Amino acid sequence: MKPKKAYPAAITIFGARGDLTRRKLIPALYNLFIENHLPALFEIFCVDFQTVDEAAFKNDLLSGVNEFSRNGKAEPSKWAEFAARISYLQGDFTKKETYVSLKAKVEDFEKSSKQRGNRMFYFAVAPRFIEVIAEALATRKLCSNKTHDRIVVEKPFGTDLATARKLNHFLTKRFSEKQVYRIDHYLGKETVQNIMAFRFANFVFEPLWNKNYIDHIQISVAEQVSVGKRGGYYDASGALRDMIQNHLLQLLCIVAMECPGAYKAEAIRDAKTKVLKSIRPFTTQQVFKNVVRAQYTAGEVDEVQRIAYRQEEQVSPESNTETFVAMKMMIDNPRWEGVPFFLRTGKSMTRQSSVIVVQFKDSPHKIFRDDIVPNRLIISIQPELEISLLFESKVPGLQMKLVPVEMDFTYQEAYTESLPEAYEALLLDVLHGDATLFMRADQVEAAWKVVMPILDAWKKSPSKLLQFYESGTWGPVAGSNLLKPYAKEWYRLPSRETIKKLAVSK
Repeated sequence: MKPKKAYPAAITIFGARGDLTRRKLIPALYNLFIENHLPALFEIFCVDFQTVDEAAFKNDLLSGVNEFSRNGKAEPSKWAEFAARISYLQGDFTKKETYVSLKAKVEDFEKSSKQRGNRMFYFAVAPRFIEVIAEALATRKLCSNKTHDRIVVEKPFGTDLATARKLNHFLTKRFSEKQVYRIDHYLGKETVQNIMAFRFANFVFEPLWNKNYIDHIQISVAEQVSVGKRGGYYDASGALRDMIQNHLLQLLCIVAMECPGAYKAEAIRDAKTKVLKSIRPFTTQQVFKNVVRAQYTAGEVDEVQRIAYRQEEQVSPESNTETFVAMKMMIDNPRWEGVPFFLRTGKSMTRQSSVIVVQFKDSPHKIFRDDIVPNRLIISIQPELEISLLFESKVPGLQMKLVPVEMDFTYQEAYTESLPEAYEALLLDVLHGDATLFMRADQVEAAWKVVMPILDAWKKSPSKLLQFYESGTWGPVAGSNLLKPYAKEWYRLPSRETIKKLAVSK
């Protein structure tokens, strides 16, 4: 993390009683504090409509830190110092009195700091409150300084192209584009950030990163969790909106982008947007040929019984909402012409796994009989933070016999320090005014343009070719069939049991 001028920071969290604040935001800010990344002068203003005792509220935040922080339980003296910077403000997001009180608190903090510092307003709220809060911040001039004031908007950013455009227009009428930080926590993950370093700082790989050497690319984000208590939101969203439109398309952009002219926010965001605009549009016929959608049924995950999606809370018993999507995409530019990109995501699957697989073309000259496995680069984002290269090697002995072996880089073995959580990196970037890892307005709209033909086709034919898969499996057979003839099945990270056996055998 590059050192920046440490302006005082007034951090406001709207939706302070929500799960995101307790599980992610406060633990992230606390970790930044104890590792001396926050400025010496900062205050956190937590805003929500519930009336709660401030001491009880802070105790609840502490329990969140103790449960979810990568550093484990908070040190009492450090927590006391941190908690003293937190203020709870009860207020209705729709009432002007809330913002009058907030403005007074922020200005009091800045007077005591004797300096106009950075203001960050985090919208950890339901989408229906985004415009309400933004309008109030603009009207009350709480966020009027284009250099020092920023808003952070969580996904979903719109529900389709039209609503995303409307929201972009609404926000950019009240704030400059550089004040708006559209957050996607996947971009803050350490392994995701390392993909750019891996590609552009190692010349050995970049010359191979094109249609001449790469056969196909798989990007897979499998989730072991079910929809759970998010049924009300999820049934109106589905896997395409919830995961593909943001997380997986962002991973695709990083893998497929051209080298930016500099490591600067606008150059990087320009390169990503060009990728999205180069994705071949889907026709209705191609949607039902190259996109597989499915929904989980009852099954067993880690020896625990799971109910079917249609039996989840707040889910329609006749719902056609997809919990699994697999798709084949083509990028029409000189680098990637003819190379398919396969994207997959699903809930209630066998295990948690986020993996990017770059499959290289087969050896052009087959002089060895058992040269049957092409080179493969595997980037594991979770659960293992690892980059490995599969290549052929001769087995020791008197005969020329080949076996595939892996050359591994793992964070656990290479570094002793604990890795920052995604929200830590992203929150610090907001405070520093660095938008590199955040989506720009045109980038959001370009991503929606990619998925809109799919959403439109499904809307016209709600149940057409909807597949089903048992909870605790890797999805429907149709999802694997989509890979043919490039692969028989999606790449799977070795199971924990397999890894343990290999470790013992060594």
